[in-house]
Amino acid sequence: MARIDFIIPVYNEGPALERFHASLISALDDLREHTFRFLYVNDGSSDDTAQVLDRMSQSDSRTVPIELSRNFGHQAAISAGLDSFDADAVIMMDGDGEHPPALVPEMIRLFESGYDVVQTQRIDAHRKGFFLKRVTSAMFYGLINHLGETNVVSGAADFRLLSREAGDALRRLPEYHRFYRAMVHWIGFRIVVIPYTPAPRIEGRSKYSLGKMLRLAKDGMFSFSQAPLRLGFLVGGVFILLAVAEIIYVLSFWIRGDTSSLVPGWSSLMVVLTISSGTSMFLIGILGIYIGMIFEEVKRRPVYLARQPKSAPSSQITGQDAPG
Repeated sequence: MARIDFIIPVYNEGPALERFHASLISALDDLREHTFRFLYVNDGSSDDTAQVLDRMSQSDSRTVPIELSRNFGHQAAISAGLDSFDADAVIMMDGDGEHPPALVPEMIRLFESGYDVVQTQRIDAHRKGFFLKRVTSAMFYGLINHLGETNVVSGAADFRLLSREAGDALRRLPEYHRFYRAMVHWIGFRIVVIPYTPAPRIEGRSKYSLGKMLRLAKDGMFSFSQAPLRLGFLVGGVFILLAVAEIIYVLSFWIRGDTSSLVPGWSSLMVVLTISSGTSMFLIGILGIYIGMIFEEVKRRPVYLARQPKSAPSSQITGQDAPG
């Protein structure tokens, strides 16, 4: 009998919560050999979400509301749930209905087959009106995988299952700016990716505004890549090469004795500017490398994570192993 906790961040989802909870309970009907607990993290909602959660906890003792003092954001709400979970596995999912509860039994089956992380991958190909979101999402994941040190599955969602061991490892990452879609891949462990098509929202519209998505993308990019810090180093190197080319170009005229086409003072000015600019940018780049090393230190991530030896997952499992 496995004990499984659910972490469900909610923000102004009061009208939809009871219907979502009912659909989740229905999806778990065939898993009577397991015990479940539902950690609903109220991320500073301004509607009746708190009252609805209180009513749900009275009618179902497995429902545990966690109230945040204000709206801290989706990743912070997940962190609050992670700090409270105490089970053999934990499942993170949103409470708006877009993460289909019907997929949960398959996730648990994969966990019981030996996987520590069951990561879902959002497939939006057949959804109307999501072209721009698909394009920007593909650009972001392409950029972070090209520049970052951690490979993240394109379309990865905050809908996943973690074993107790993987969940405890994730709790050991103490950084303030969190991007769990990359952090889950950073910790390693046995991982399988399963695709899903988002279901329609039960009620209302998405609370994830463009500003919040941009902030999440910023946290993901700067937390898992030092490429922006190295930019000055690369630009400085280019400027120094340009200075060398300018010097060679000017000297070629002097060697041939043909200085009539040179504007007096122009060559000297260009050489001085390119050398000084290149040197400055080069030194800024070196400073950026040192800042990057400090950046890695202050995040206080563990140097390594070990895992307990387990038998390999069954070859009968469907799905694809995630890169990284």
